[in-house]
Amino acid sequence: MQVSYPTLAKTIASLTEGEDDPIALMATVACEVHHSDNRFDWTGFYRVTGPEMLKIGPYQGGHGCLTIPFSRGVCGAAARRGETQLVADVDAFPGHIACAASTRSELVLPVWNGAGDLLAVFDLDSDQPDAFTRADADALAAILRETFSAC
Repeated sequence: MQVSYPTLAKTIASLTEGEDDPIALMATVACEVHHSDNRFDWTGFYRVTGPEMLKIGPYQGGHGCLTIPFSRGVCGAAARRGETQLVADVDAFPGHIACAASTRSELVLPVWNGAGDLLAVFDLDSDQPDAFTRADADALAAILRETFSAC
């Protein structure tokens, strides 16, 4: 099963129309994205809950790390730098946090609200090496911008 990003974007827009609660939006996005493609082994959000700190939010898949400081791991790098992290081999990423031993590659995108504040990072893990592309990152970034602009 390969994701159709235009269909996914329309589905998420339809399901979240008029919603401005970030947790409700995160839950819906995590569910829809997770079930859209079999490359997505773990799909979810780490919310900014304090200075330089992320806490697990709505997700699909096995357990995740409960907290991640901005100073650690792929999620922390995305939050700290405010930039998408596309990691083909997590074992080659300095400071990678192994929340699940099965994770081989990872895509993490910062999530901004309409005012430009960092709300969270959106984390996709795969048990396949080099599972994610720049096209995945760009399409998901567009969905996140559209979905969270009202928060």
